[in-house]
Amino acid sequence: MCELRQKRRPRILLKSALRFLAPSAAVFAAMFCFGASALGQVSPSPSDVAGYTGLFAAAARGEAARVSQLVRDGADVRARDDYGRTPLHVAAHARKHDAMHALVKAGADPNALEQDRYDIVTIAAVADDLPTLKVALAIASAKNVTSRYDGTALIAAAHLGHDGVVRELIRAGAPLDHVNNLGWTALIEAIVLGNGGARHLSTLKALVEAGANVNLKDSRGVSPLAMARIRGYREMAAILEKAGGR
Repeated sequence: MCELRQKRRPRILLKSALRFLAPSAAVFAAMFCFGASALGQVSPSPSDVAGYTGLFAAAARGEAARVSQLVRDGADVRARDDYGRTPLHVAAHARKHDAMHALVKAGADPNALEQDRYDIVTIAAVADDLPTLKVALAIASAKNVTSRYDGTALIAAAHLGHDGVVRELIRAGAPLDHVNNLGWTALIEAIVLGNGGARHLSTLKALVEAGANVNLKDSRGVSPLAMARIRGYREMAAILEKAGGR
């Protein structure tokens, strides 16, 4: 079992959830391990960064001019580190916007996926990093299928309650009703993996206002409204009911 970085759900809430979800082992693990390592997303460690040379080091330090010079000298802009990250992934994790632009201008693939299948948009979304997200959306797609869960940046952000990121992704045309391999949409994850607090409520409102399907059930036939009611998320349930949830 992964190390949890989020507070455990109250025991009674867990029992209620299991009654109607009856999740498989994989789904059960996902419910509690999504929060670890930021949805499985792994940033370069200090030792990784210390060991970087050439284009990776320039990307990590945000040295845009150095990036351009190295590429002119023959550096491979699509090189990968031991975790499958490109220099562009490294620059996104480090929030080095000028380096991100320089790398893409030099030929980096803006939609590349690293080992765990995260792209720069999802990296910024999971980090709740709006400035980097805006840079990423200017050079990459909000529609990429990412992560081991075949999700999207929007699903990842909705799960974490990153409401500002969710609204930015919606504006960028992120698919509202994409279903991941757990059978969940962004709207469902805001409920199932959310805590019912202000930011998850704001996330749900943003998705509903944007036209997300409030009656799209999960793979076990459970509706978002049923999920909200069972968890006692009254404000979420009210929003879904007003939007025609059943």
